Amino acid sequence: MDAKGYALEVARSAREASVCIARARTTEKNAVLLAMAQNLLDAASELKDENRRDLEAGEKAGLSSAMLDRLELTDSRIGAMAQALRTVAELRDPVGRVIDGWTLPNGLKVQKVRVPLGVVCIIYESRPNVTADAAALCVKSGNAVILRGGTEAINSNLAIHRQLARACEQVGIDKRVVQLIETTDRAVVRELLRADRYVDVVIPRGGKDLIRTVAEMATVPVIKHYEGICHVYVDAGCDLDMAVRICENAKCQRPGTCNAMETLLIHEAVAEEFLAKMAPIFDQRGVELRGCERTLEILPDIKSATEEDWRTEYLDLILSVRIVRDVDEAIDHINTYGSAHSDAIVTESQSNAQRFLDRVDSAAVYVNASTRFTDGGEFGLGAEIGISTGKLHARGPMALEELTTYKWTIVGSGQLRT
Repeated sequence: MDAKGYALEVARSAREASVCIARARTTEKNAVLLAMAQNLLDAASELKDENRRDLEAGEKAGLSSAMLDRLELTDSRIGAMAQALRTVAELRDPVGRVIDGWTLPNGLKVQKVRVPLGVVCIIYESRPNVTADAAALCVKSGNAVILRGGTEAINSNLAIHRQLARACEQVGIDKRVVQLIETTDRAVVRELLRADRYVDVVIPRGGKDLIRTVAEMATVPVIKHYEGICHVYVDAGCDLDMAVRICENAKCQRPGTCNAMETLLIHEAVAEEFLAKMAPIFDQRGVELRGCERTLEILPDIKSATEEDWRTEYLDLILSVRIVRDVDEAIDHINTYGSAHSDAIVTESQSNAQRFLDRVDSAAVYVNASTRFTDGGEFGLGAEIGISTGKLHARGPMALEELTTYKWTIVGSGQLRT
């Protein structure tokens, strides 16, 4: 079967299966998720074997250490995938929830009710855990899902999908509710992006090139998850030891993630003292610093930052550093160069904190906390599809509610419009 035929067959079968999952009871959906979790744990050895094939291929292809970290499946990460599935099972089912409602003077009862989107196509890179997370959220929100992971994770994703599909069969749910594109042929993706007769929305999760390509090619509506150019601003008069801990965590805990800090902004009044504390720690952690002219006066041995650096999502142990006059200059920098993902201020000033919260135009804005918390699980939402940096129809972590839309139900007793 050619690429178009394969893509349309997957899309058509997903549309058919979406009717089944949209009607499923909460208990049935939860049973599927719990079976998925157990299957992943039981198949841990198989998952790691298949993942090892991807890691070896990735090393030969020259993937960075950060990208290999995103790709790797360990026992703890498999356990985390299973726990994420169980967590989603415990969450309140959004389908059928009444958002609002009222009775009109003519007696018509009007309600706004949550319903599934239908068929969701998710295109993602590197991290195989997205396969399980996406399946969990789509099943619980009553959607059929078409998964297309990156070429670098094909063996890992196929192994994970086998366990997810088996769980659907075990519970008696149409296994076509969760489908994985089993070929790395990009022509299939192109056809899926145009299958608007069957697919309701596409969610790309990965680098900006992937997202831009999807947005330009698709006739299906796209929810964009653009790059994470995240900032931490260290304000004058803040607790510098707290700032050191936050910055180390934001940059170094997992530098290959979209919520890792890529640019550090520092108030000029504390720049020298703060960098004296912070720079040695970054050096120990292997972080390459690229600084503005004023930063180079304090740290003359680091690289000079270019205009392009302020706009770069490194996804690696590289960090741009800029010294600013005040909170307003920090906000201006973020709104000019940021990607509207996650940005933080470390401060003791309530007025500066509120100014930052009010004026930074990002999906997640923090005071005295690491940007690494921008995650559906960390927000108490369960797993997530991704972080939407747009404003339609969802923003921030895309969890259960963000995978639903709504419809109006109107109940009358014979009313006629005059």
